Amino acid sequence: MSASVGTGTGPMVGAHAHTGRHYRRFGVLERWLHAAMMFAFIGCSLSGLPLLFPYAAWGQAVAGVMGGFEGAAFVHRASAVLMGVVFFVHIFQFLWKGLASKSILTVLWGPESMVPQPKDAVDLYQHMKFFLGMGPRPKFDRYTYWEKFDYMAVFWGMFIIGGSGLILWFFEELSGILPGWVFNVATLVHGHEALLAIGFIFTIHFFNGHLRAEKFPMDTVVFTGTISEHEFKEERPLEYERMQQTGQLKSLEAEAPSASKLMLAWVVGGAGLILGLLTIVLMIYSLLSH
Repeated sequence: MSASVGTGTGPMVGAHAHTGRHYRRFGVLERWLHAAMMFAFIGCSLSGLPLLFPYAAWGQAVAGVMGGFEGAAFVHRASAVLMGVVFFVHIFQFLWKGLASKSILTVLWGPESMVPQPKDAVDLYQHMKFFLGMGPRPKFDRYTYWEKFDYMAVFWGMFIIGGSGLILWFFEELSGILPGWVFNVATLVHGHEALLAIGFIFTIHFFNGHLRAEKFPMDTVVFTGTISEHEFKEERPLEYERMQQTGQLKSLEAEAPSASKLMLAWVVGGAGLILGLLTIVLMIYSLLSH
């Protein structure tokens, strides 16, 4: 797996990440939304696990840092509110982009869309063959199949985990409307889906985004907003070729990230990585020792 899950050619890709010509990949709003979602998710995870494992010594200690279990519950709800705000801002951005292009289909289908399409199934098949040495690496466009999977998982989580969380948050108001069994189901769904989300984000997502060979120890693109020309050609060849053919490539040119921006990216991203990995360690330890 030295070639890793990604599309680069190996560890040497990272040597070109912060030098030479760069192109804009993410705007300011997208970068802020990602950072806010990242820390909201970590906040929900670190405050929610002590509520799931109150009998564990570490759970009591983590809750104590937040002012006890009541404090952990407050942090959990505040983080959930932030996550909800990020979600609705993104939906508004999604609709605005569709209105600006005069067709919602442009954000629902095509190479610029995050919606899974037949090409993603073909890419997955070809990628598996590549891993087994049975074929060439597939050429990816703006978004890969695993990035789309991560993206769609957020929608699943917002409705399943978010919906069950709201039921538990406002149980007093809803108890006069909903039958009692609904709250029992919501408790099970909220906890188990949350553990599934934590396990996926802090292992698979972290690996794909940061820990694979050509990105280790961190991919700073989502924090700086720009990608080097070398990475662009290697990781997103179809998008690069399309931008060249349509004459849009020139408009995407951007300055290489400054030392201060890179430092901020490492601080923010590093904090997220450390907290996320700590969370997954605590979760696995609790599940194995229970």
